Amino acid sequence: MNPAQSSSIAVTDELARFAAALDWETVPPHVQAIMPVLMIDMFRAAAVGSDKPWTRAVGQSFGSATGADCASLLYAGRRIEAGRAAFINGTAAGGLDWDDSHVAAIIHPGVCIWPAALAAAEIAGASGRELLTAVLAGYEVAIRVGMSIQPEHSLRGFQGTPTCGALGAAVACARLFRLPAERLRDALGIAATFACGLSQFFVSGSDIKRFHAGKAAANGIEAALLARAGLTGPRDAIEGSQGFGRAFSDRFDPSTAVKDLGRHFPTEWVSLKPHAGSVRMQAAIEGAAMLARAGVRIEQVASMELGVHGAMMSKLAANRPVDYQQAQLSTPFAAAMAVALAPGREGPLTLSVDDFEQYLDDPAIRDLSARTRCVVDARVEALTTAEAVPARVTITMKDGSRVEQFVEHPKGCPRNPITADEVVQRFAAIAAPRFGAGPVDAWLEQARHPERLASVAPLFSLRG
Repeated sequence: MNPAQSSSIAVTDELARFAAALDWETVPPHVQAIMPVLMIDMFRAAAVGSDKPWTRAVGQSFGSATGADCASLLYAGRRIEAGRAAFINGTAAGGLDWDDSHVAAIIHPGVCIWPAALAAAEIAGASGRELLTAVLAGYEVAIRVGMSIQPEHSLRGFQGTPTCGALGAAVACARLFRLPAERLRDALGIAATFACGLSQFFVSGSDIKRFHAGKAAANGIEAALLARAGLTGPRDAIEGSQGFGRAFSDRFDPSTAVKDLGRHFPTEWVSLKPHAGSVRMQAAIEGAAMLARAGVRIEQVASMELGVHGAMMSKLAANRPVDYQQAQLSTPFAAAMAVALAPGREGPLTLSVDDFEQYLDDPAIRDLSARTRCVVDARVEALTTAEAVPARVTITMKDGSRVEQFVEHPKGCPRNPITADEVVQRFAAIAAPRFGAGPVDAWLEQARHPERLASVAPLFSLRG
């Protein structure tokens, strides 16, 4: 296609009309069932992240703003200007790298969309069913646009979460404000020009990824508020000759964004993560942990080789992380942690953000990480799907022997899911010590069936 020409497919308009018309009753039951699970998992991440230093820093910078449209801060019992509430709540949920992920779109949709949509739902007095419908529309738009520009979007140095996530957040909020399709299209156009997010943190570390999702959530609700006020965005903001798709990718496929729209829901391919790191690292962590629990001990290891997908090599293969944000994006470091920690822990191994902070300077783990290399693996590439990225872990022992583990469907991917009951248990394990078992059980009764709620107010009942 001539890059000077706009697409003949009116992507922006089709997505807007889909989102405005989406009817919860027509959504397949298995997709309906996913949405409360994704919401509870977002609240879990926010419960962990709400007292992290990056969330406190954003809160100190933006937490005092008030205005006509205010929304609640999660777990805080107070309300501030909606855009800033979405920013802080999105930072709390998204700053951990322990959130939902979509492999094909290369984004974390939930931590952008839920915080923005919850704020919009408060403003609009929306019901739980309206919230679920709007958020599903947001997921679909963010994921579909992501799939239409990836992986070139990522390879060019952008992160899809704050770019595509802003589009999904805008759609969800505009739907909750009950805007017609034309105004919803304006919200998309405004969000498209707000969207940005660079990936240099993969190379240099820093805190920036910690608040990418929060900024996307803020951009989304602000775009919807501006559209509600009557401001317009380009009708072809996504597919235009100088629009989102061509500005952010060397390969924009407009047909991918609208294929089977309203009939197939790629939201069902969303993964949840056992470990606080990239979704593409989960199989390698799992494989390393399996070998450790089969008898491998870190002091016996001479070297480790990780067979990975080629798309990981430029961003997830560094083996000497400079800070614990970068450690969470280092497949060698995470696999070395798994070898070290799995034998001493009961139950399924979970690497938390606190683990990465605690063990960043551990001499044995850093030494094994430095002796671990990633290589492109043909079988991994052949078996990678829109749902999961496999990994091969090969460990060479100091006595010259070798052991190997291949993981095709890591825990958390749609073929090997973290179940709804497990999501509830994960939330309760984190939230009960902070808020009390009784209040957490009462909250979960509401959160497991948000479609029954007349308003979203009960979702903000946990405080402390």
